[in-house]
Amino acid sequence: METVTEALIELKLNKEAQPPPTANAAADDATLQQDTAAAEDTYERNKKKVTTYFLENDAGFRRLCEVRDKGWKSKDADRFFKNQRHQADQGRGVTVGYMHKMMQMIAKEMQGKTRAFSIKTPATETPTILDLCAAPGLFLEHAIKVNRGASALGFTLPYHHGGYTLSVKRGARINIKFLDITMLAEDMGVTDQEIPPENPHAQDFRPAEFHAGQVFDLVLCDGQVLRNHQPHRAAYREGREASRLLLTQLALGLDHLRPGGTMVVLLHRLESWDTVLLLRTFTKISSVELFKPRSGHAVKSSFYMIAKDVQSKQPEAVAAVEQWKEIWRTATFETDEQRWREVRRHVGADIPDVDAFLREFGPEVARMGREVWDIQADALERAPFMRKG
Repeated sequence: METVTEALIELKLNKEAQPPPTANAAADDATLQQDTAAAEDTYERNKKKVTTYFLENDAGFRRLCEVRDKGWKSKDADRFFKNQRHQADQGRGVTVGYMHKMMQMIAKEMQGKTRAFSIKTPATETPTILDLCAAPGLFLEHAIKVNRGASALGFTLPYHHGGYTLSVKRGARINIKFLDITMLAEDMGVTDQEIPPENPHAQDFRPAEFHAGQVFDLVLCDGQVLRNHQPHRAAYREGREASRLLLTQLALGLDHLRPGGTMVVLLHRLESWDTVLLLRTFTKISSVELFKPRSGHAVKSSFYMIAKDVQSKQPEAVAAVEQWKEIWRTATFETDEQRWREVRRHVGADIPDVDAFLREFGPEVARMGREVWDIQADALERAPFMRKG
């Protein structure tokens, strides 16, 4: 079965060759559509198999699905989440104060339960922190408080591009750069010469912000796509933006993590095929713990992966970084939606027997995620839109 990397190489070679149109062009296009459909069918089957596995083997996940199904049928739930999205988009006034307080509570809860922000370095070394989506900066602020004297590098969207106001204080030890990390082409392995001149944002891609060998003890990857940033994005990649952002955070974060360091990564839907595959990657190179806060966002599917003692220079880690960069390249520069779908659907295609994979790794995911599912189910049952009927 073709892997993601093989699919990307084939796609790149096909584009570089660019043969002239032939009488068989229609047949070639039909074959491409069939191959894409086959890959999509496999991907969709794998997604269903993962969900089915947890439904059949974990009572906590079954309970969550039952509660979630009830919530989906509620018009009050639609209004509730629409209002939350509106508040997040506005990000001003009273909403800002509430959100900041909630994120402070989440950071404190996370530290108390997982010690995720604690950096262990020799007394002669300065703890270093990388925050790839810093604003408003409450996690970074807490990490600096935990690690006295730490230095930090953070990136965040400029406010005029839809970013949040920064609350953390900048200084000699805290350097915050205002830019879109998904446009760091050189850091993601793409040279100026490789950027297609016809790309709508060809002039917006940026040179390297990291220098060779630059590493950090703690990397925070909790960024999410902001709807306020939509006017500044190319329309063709709108549906890929969440993937591009996560891929950028993962690739740059792991690439610049000191061996033995910690990564904190915001993820969604533990039961999804993509998430399970990502967890599998990190369990091979680190000690993984999952954390879902009770103090905020409990009704949502979001949770945090805390990967400690990450062996960032192991072959598996290096290979993962290269693969994430390649997929980012396709998501960023491939304007043909069908070709993007073709590559996207090959994620996990290197696992020939998904059933065997789930028998081996499924119990570990369920063990790690049981509290994640329980917390969300409890919160949904207590949600105001559920009490209304």
